[in-house]
Amino acid sequence: MSAGLLDEFYSEILENLDVGIHVVDSNGKTVFYNSAMGKLERLEPESVVGKGLFEIFPSLSGETSTLYQVLKTGKAIVDRVQTYFNYRGQRITTINTTLPLKKDGEILGAVEIAKDITALREMSEKVIFLQDSTKGKVSRENLSPFTRFTFEDIIGESPAIKKAIYMAKKAAITSSAVLIFGETGTGKELFAQSIHNASPRKGKPFIAQNCAALPETLLEGILFGTVKGGFTGAVDRPGLFEQADGGTLLLDEINSMGINLQAKLLRVLQERAVRRVGGASLIPVDVRVIATTNEDPIEGTKKGAIRKDLFYRLGVVYIKIPPLRERREDIPVLIKYFIEKFNERFGKKVKGVSEKVGRIFSEYDWPGNVRELENAIEGAMNMLGDEKYIDVEHIPFYITENFCKANADFKTEPSSKSELPLEEAIESLEREIILKALKECEGNITKAAERLKIKRQTLQYKIKKYKLI
Repeated sequence: MSAGLLDEFYSEILENLDVGIHVVDSNGKTVFYNSAMGKLERLEPESVVGKGLFEIFPSLSGETSTLYQVLKTGKAIVDRVQTYFNYRGQRITTINTTLPLKKDGEILGAVEIAKDITALREMSEKVIFLQDSTKGKVSRENLSPFTRFTFEDIIGESPAIKKAIYMAKKAAITSSAVLIFGETGTGKELFAQSIHNASPRKGKPFIAQNCAALPETLLEGILFGTVKGGFTGAVDRPGLFEQADGGTLLLDEINSMGINLQAKLLRVLQERAVRRVGGASLIPVDVRVIATTNEDPIEGTKKGAIRKDLFYRLGVVYIKIPPLRERREDIPVLIKYFIEKFNERFGKKVKGVSEKVGRIFSEYDWPGNVRELENAIEGAMNMLGDEKYIDVEHIPFYITENFCKANADFKTEPSSKSELPLEEAIESLEREIILKALKECEGNITKAAERLKIKRQTLQYKIKKYKLI
């Protein structure tokens, strides 16, 4: 058998092995790269052969590249676990054995034999996280910097809010992009921080940026960073993607971001690498993106405010937070929660709300949602002296004015029944909500239960409890 034919057999054997083979010469240029290695590193062999190590893997350095170390020292490295990014920004974890290729004591090159354990590493990380998560609630001492919310802070028992929480908790254990839709004041950032703090990324950076607050040119530099000399006054500065590496980046009001910048954002999400403004090189980043929008994203794509391809990329997990008017049964729970919160903050001992305030709060549409309700209760408690119950004269005037316009029979004088215990006040409010639903549904219990988003049997029990029929 001739030497040439034998070389062909060797090449054929190496090409068909189920482990990755990467051979470089003494200068670090690739001379052989089999299909298994290409599959492992998500690269085409023909695009690798003839190129230098750091050209293919810009995230590596002389200290972190096993091939480079072996070329430099001439010593083998056995079973080294290595995590790195290819030039497309894709994360890869391998277990490598790297050997020097010598002849007469001279190092002519190096060969690396690699086995892909990316999926195994990701699974291991998830298992560790899940084991940790079963030990108890998220410790607030271990929250990420600049965050303060966990799922414990989301208040509500309605089916609508429970569904949103369920989806958010499921999303927390992955690194997929999340798109959160909710009207102003529904708690979009509360959900975003909760997802981050219940994820394997907790303890890593959580950075939020409002996309509506800045012009597009300035926002681009803030997100992706700048290079000195890239434009007048530019300096070398990392962007938010680099600063959030390993953690989560919240892009608030993504529907307000310019279409051109959306296209650049889409490329970053696909390549998992950023190019600073004025720069030429790609910088790998490992960032989970959570985006929020205060308008229906489907309508946003129709109007051209959100690119369709960006919507599909961000909406891998799509969470809709219901407005408060669609979960009115949560209003009594929220009232109780906010009164207790501001009692502690202001050193007061407020016990509840009057019957009239209960009716107003239960029937008002709350365009500002939970945030507006919280602000209304905070404002009312600032108006209280020694009173123990929030009454009509304490709540913001615009709420009573809007309510009175829609309810001509309603009188704003202080309620004679204001001295109600908290439990009775909450029951009174719940009774008003149920009566309103029954009235609107013309006494149809099934329809009223659907409107209230509770089971028919539950509604029947409450109707009997309050002797409504």
